[in-house]
Amino acid sequence: MSNIEITLPDGSKQPVPSGVSPIDIAKSISPRLADAAIVARVDGELYDLTRPIEKDATVQILTSRDPESLQVYRHSTAHLLAAAVLELFPETKLGIGPPIESGFYYDFDRATPFTPEDLEKIEKKMWEIQKRHLPYERVYTRKEDGLRKYADAWMKCQLIDERAGEVFTEYTLGPQFIDFCRGPHVPDTSKIKAFKLLSIAGAYWKGDEHNKQLQRIYGTAFFTRQDLEDYLHRLEEAKRRDHRRLGKELELFTVNETVGSGLPLWLPKGATIRRLLEEYILERERASGYQHVYTPDLAKVDLYKRSGHWEHYHDDMFPLMDLETEQMVLRPMNCPHHILIYESKQRSYRDLPVRLAELGTMYRYERSGALSGLSRVRAMTLNDAHIFCTPDQIKEEFSSVMKLVERAYRDLGITRYTYRLSLRDKANTEKFVDNDEMWELGQRVLREAMDSLGLPYTEAPGEAAFYGPKLDIQLADVMGHEETYSTIQVDFHLPSQFALTYVGADGKEHRPVMIHRAVVSTMERMVAYLIELYAGAFPVWLAPVQAAVLPITDRQAEYARTIQQSLESAGIRVTVDERSEKVNFKIREAQLQKIPYMLVVGDREQQNGQVSVRHRKHGDQGVKTLESFLAEIRTLNDTKAVSE
Repeated sequence: MSNIEITLPDGSKQPVPSGVSPIDIAKSISPRLADAAIVARVDGELYDLTRPIEKDATVQILTSRDPESLQVYRHSTAHLLAAAVLELFPETKLGIGPPIESGFYYDFDRATPFTPEDLEKIEKKMWEIQKRHLPYERVYTRKEDGLRKYADAWMKCQLIDERAGEVFTEYTLGPQFIDFCRGPHVPDTSKIKAFKLLSIAGAYWKGDEHNKQLQRIYGTAFFTRQDLEDYLHRLEEAKRRDHRRLGKELELFTVNETVGSGLPLWLPKGATIRRLLEEYILERERASGYQHVYTPDLAKVDLYKRSGHWEHYHDDMFPLMDLETEQMVLRPMNCPHHILIYESKQRSYRDLPVRLAELGTMYRYERSGALSGLSRVRAMTLNDAHIFCTPDQIKEEFSSVMKLVERAYRDLGITRYTYRLSLRDKANTEKFVDNDEMWELGQRVLREAMDSLGLPYTEAPGEAAFYGPKLDIQLADVMGHEETYSTIQVDFHLPSQFALTYVGADGKEHRPVMIHRAVVSTMERMVAYLIELYAGAFPVWLAPVQAAVLPITDRQAEYARTIQQSLESAGIRVTVDERSEKVNFKIREAQLQKIPYMLVVGDREQQNGQVSVRHRKHGDQGVKTLESFLAEIRTLNDTKAVSE
């Protein structure tokens, strides 16, 4: 047998027999490494520990410390789930079972729905199989043989039929289970130490709502029991804060299928929060020199063809509407409308920068399976703005927007966020506008601006918009998942597409630069985020109801209404609970509605013109005059205080 040469991570080279496996290499390095090994990386490709290496290669043994190992571990747990389901319910047809960020899932096709009791049985069976220490073994199968083997498994046949090449890989798990899969996997089931099945959901085959609906079982897996328990604790906390549950309990919004999926109805309390957020950002923008505009929610499709949105976002837009001789479409973005406002008159360099802002409603054809409460909807109102400036104003304008973002996040109490500078991928430029000079300038200016502000950021090549670099502000939820909420994008492309100009100091026409920015994302997503951030207990200035007046008996009802009128005339959002219930019941109800202050009034308070103040978190605050309480709550409103 001939030798091959492997290169280890430290750069050392070793001659080994051709066909050596990664686990053999790990054993030759140290028994401890071999015991900890999960998978290997061979010339950049993940390998099973038992897969032969046939040629010279760079080899790295991966353990639980390497992120890729957890994905492989979870993929193997998904196979363990499928094996358990087939042992318990052999008539079930298998779909796919990939690892995902939070764990894994597997899709199944069966006539009878899985129940929570079934989930318990399946998990118990998984532990039984785990204790058998069954190996995950890779086998190669010809396409024609595979199609015969999976003749009764329609989803597997589809996948095999679509797979290029005449040979594919399968993985066995003991003598009874085999699955069409590219792998890799852990060596055997004994490696799987901690997992939990979480839920059952419906899912369309391949994510297409026109396909058959399957049953999806979600689960998660970790290398240690402690990591699993920590995750489950965070999951419970996320459920407690889930904006969909709280939105219903606190009467903030509702979704009615008569209206349609992804089209939430804002209830009075939720609408109050949204209006407060809108008024806040409009005020901050006015103070920063923005001019506010209104533009229509639809336009001729030609506008979006000219802007490039039709080409790049066609699949995410709603269908065309044929109106006589025109074709109209609901807008996916607001920028083309703002461009037309800019070009509605001649601009001088003295006019720049022009800052146009709008709470603009946009429409995206989100697939039904992706819709979720307020966070993923089909109609959304974006805190949108576009700045038209000269190239030498980019840095200053970018810095100004960053200060606006920082101020807004501070006032809203948002502290868990990071900055991601999204750049063009030099190695893959096909999907980006072809203008090297433009890209170099934009990326350099954004780096300089971030450095001058002293803000830490990571760079993400390939994540830029097709027309220019951008800064994404990533917010983290209770599970640690990050998503982009705010963004600042530099655009040299659209001004060129629309032939925008301004007259420079030299009397000649020049091309402006366009900066797209959204400070607090869409109203829908930001309100969803704030509901979960505060678990529904909003800071006083954002609370839909700031105080509840609670008369102890009917004798104080008129006095309670007088207090309500006084507070409302001062701009405080207040309600009165006049129900014939005990005051402790009223307090408990106000607590459940997460109202910041409860003003209890009995005979003594009425006689002295006072209120007994209770705080939702700190309890009894003592007896106060109405003027004293009003001064306190006004201060909280004016300072945008978020701590209690």
